[in-house]
Amino acid sequence: MKESLPAAVQQQRPMPVQPDRPVSGNQEPSVPGVGVLFNPALVDFVAQHAQALDHLAVIPDRCWVDPGPGGQERFRPLPAPLALLDRVAQHRPVTLHGIGLSICSAEVFDRPYVDNLAHWSAHWRARWVSEHLSFSRVGSAHEVNAALALPIAYDDEMLDLLVPRIDAVQQRLGVPFLLENNVTYVSIPEQGMGEAEFLNRLCARTSCSLLLDLHNLYTNAVNHRFSAHAFLDELELSRVVEVHVAGGQPMMGFHTDSHTGPVHEGVWPLLSAMAGRATALQAVTFEFHESSWPMLRTEGVLAQLAQARAVLARAAANRAFEAETASSLAH
Repeated sequence: MKESLPAAVQQQRPMPVQPDRPVSGNQEPSVPGVGVLFNPALVDFVAQHAQALDHLAVIPDRCWVDPGPGGQERFRPLPAPLALLDRVAQHRPVTLHGIGLSICSAEVFDRPYVDNLAHWSAHWRARWVSEHLSFSRVGSAHEVNAALALPIAYDDEMLDLLVPRIDAVQQRLGVPFLLENNVTYVSIPEQGMGEAEFLNRLCARTSCSLLLDLHNLYTNAVNHRFSAHAFLDELELSRVVEVHVAGGQPMMGFHTDSHTGPVHEGVWPLLSAMAGRATALQAVTFEFHESSWPMLRTEGVLAQLAQARAVLARAAANRAFEAETASSLAH
């Protein structure tokens, strides 16, 4: 039996994500917004430079204390971060980026967690909610949390597990639900398909869209020695609604997804290559770990936002030129 949407969600549901219409004639191309993923080091930045953000992405799990299933007083609100986000949400669009659902866990599907996510999504009028295509929680009786986004096998069994869960989450949230491609440091043998095919088939069987983390893609391409651009060519980019850009660094023979400092130089060409083809793309989000604030500070964060906007503006201009050229040739 399908759950009905709560009244708060029905009343405050944001407009659904829609692909951009083709650009022709003098119509201006649509340029996605640029924002940051909030972390504790950004409290003053957000208060003083909200006008530099087209949106603010928020990890909602940082706004409550959850002892887990069976614990007392799950999702106890934390007043300080909630108060800040309440203020920001009055002036800037908010998107939620969850880390606690563990949607790929074989034995765990935490419906109370989804209910709590739906509550805060409605409270902040979130444009969409995203989660990681991974698992971190194991065991239904005595649960263990790895505190890591662990990789999954790309096969039909995982697709069959995910499809009804995604439909249930989407229905309960009442806003678009995005899943993020994961970073992997080891290869799972004998998988049924590659990652891009898996993502395409998942989107085809559900109503979910994609959060494409380009630094995750870059990291996987370096460590597993494949072409990130070929991956983008295979992926159904029309299902990408949000992009993450971030930094990383080499360590012990691997490139790590450490979210250290500015966006890695290998990520910008990927954004340039895909932005003009991702017709539903609404947002690009810069994420960094709070420990990198002394390296970045206000000027560094603003510089990353400006560079993202420059890449997106060029992609929109190229797309408009190509559409204009095609229209001229057709006539």
